[in-house]
Amino acid sequence: MSKQPASKKAMTVPASGISDRKTLRANARRSIEDGAITPSYAADRKMVIKLLNDALATEWVCVLRYYRHYYMAKGMLADAVKAEFLEHAQQEQAHAGMLAERIVQLGGEPDFNPDTLTARAHAEYKEGGNLRDMVRENLIAERIAIDSYREMINFVGDKDTTTKRILEQILAQEEEHADDFADLLDGWIGE
Repeated sequence: MSKQPASKKAMTVPASGISDRKTLRANARRSIEDGAITPSYAADRKMVIKLLNDALATEWVCVLRYYRHYYMAKGMLADAVKAEFLEHAQQEQAHAGMLAERIVQLGGEPDFNPDTLTARAHAEYKEGGNLRDMVRENLIAERIAIDSYREMINFVGDKDTTTKRILEQILAQEEEHADDFADLLDGWIGE
């Protein structure tokens, strides 16, 4: 359950957009139990927390898929591709950590419920029948993540610059992952 701000009093901001010290100090003393969420927070916090929890589920589904592919990869190209799977699994897990921390900062609770992870995730958990299928499924999942992060970034906009920055950082790495897998598929020989 998300904490709601104790008091949502209108914040006085001058036309210049820059508050004086007295105003900043007064605003900081309001609802201090809200921690980092000050009266100037402009985003729909409940919706941002929901989006972040959906992204968290997506990251964990990707972690699990990557680890499965890492352990199941076999064939002539397996060693090189396994290294990519392992690296990406670890990076996706780091993304999950960043998202969970931000959810808590926003007064929410990260949802790690394994019973609902795949239902809430944007990406699918596809096992892949062979090494090439695994690479292909991971590329598809990365493309899904890219679009979902872009949409979240556009939704948050400048109303929550910290969340936006986190999402942009994750998006950049998801784009690198997609490039890695596209390159692997482009140069694929055999099945």
